[in-house]
Amino acid sequence: MAKTRKIMIVAGEASGDGHAAKLVTEFRASERETEFEFFGAAGPKMRDAGVEPIVESDGLSIVGLAEIGCALPMFLRASRDLKNAANVRKPDVVVLVDFPDFNLKLAKSLKKKGFTIVYYISPQLWAWRKYRIATVKKYIDLMITILPFEENWYAEHGVSHVEYVGSPLAREVHAVRTKLEFCRDHGLDPSQPIISLLPGSRHKEIVRILPVMLAAAAKVAIESRDTQFIVALASVDYRSDADNALIEAATGGTMPNITIVENETYDALNASNAAAVTSGTATLETGIIGTPMAIVYKTSKINYALLEPLISVEHYGLINLIAGERVAKELIQDAFTPETLSNELLRLLKPVENAEMRERLKIATDKLGH
Repeated sequence: MAKTRKIMIVAGEASGDGHAAKLVTEFRASERETEFEFFGAAGPKMRDAGVEPIVESDGLSIVGLAEIGCALPMFLRASRDLKNAANVRKPDVVVLVDFPDFNLKLAKSLKKKGFTIVYYISPQLWAWRKYRIATVKKYIDLMITILPFEENWYAEHGVSHVEYVGSPLAREVHAVRTKLEFCRDHGLDPSQPIISLLPGSRHKEIVRILPVMLAAAAKVAIESRDTQFIVALASVDYRSDADNALIEAATGGTMPNITIVENETYDALNASNAAAVTSGTATLETGIIGTPMAIVYKTSKINYALLEPLISVEHYGLINLIAGERVAKELIQDAFTPETLSNELLRLLKPVENAEMRERLKIATDKLGH
């Protein structure tokens, strides 16, 4: 008779939900003498993979101190429900996936109760809020990292219970269709320039970033009339009705040559000559595919004023951090305008500049392995 292992797994946003779902799928594939029972905070992909949702994490992905403050009762309720579930069901291990603002607090509470805590996909402590390393030292039994420099960084800061396993993106990020197939499916002309716009998956990112991207696209279209634009969105499962209304309003103008796709980001990037990408995991995904990009980000003025002093790295973009140099231009906060973005996208459409960045992206992403 197979032994049952209980695993509590907690993820809180679209990228973490995807990584956690794949982890669960790998466990399921190994079920022979051991069966696994999964429960925790689960998004749509985790639920599809068979994770019982004590908390449905779809609504937990919030950016900004003010926004998090308003949603505090929701976070407190989610934390309480997860702690109660752990106390009742006694998981053999708790796996926390990214989502540090929530998961590090949960780790502290559950470790004090005697549970074994594994953290999969390290918080970016090397980038900002380094003081959190004290929490990792005290309350995390195993930190699993996916970026090549993280294990050494932890060792330099006195944390030994760390294992680098490589980025799952290195094998997962690839186009399903060729450029010709993608263009055929969406009525695009493969002989003319294509630019992808990746506004992010969180509500406030869509609010603040998508309109600027579209305004930049309108400027590019004046200079390069045949350029086609793709707005690449995450699954509708991660978007609210407000998000959908905003996207419809923002893209519903008179500007021609805009195509909206969902769950086709890798194919869209593969078909594109250049891209504007919201800072985050998407910059690494874009780099793996090899599409020249401009990295952008904008938050509220108060969020930026509070958080910017805590940032301790030279680059915002993950692909630039992996490269160890500024491969892709970063347009952050006040530097992110329709003018600056359109100028950079037009530059990236030039053959020499385009080829140069593609080569630099390949060198950077080769560090991840294959």
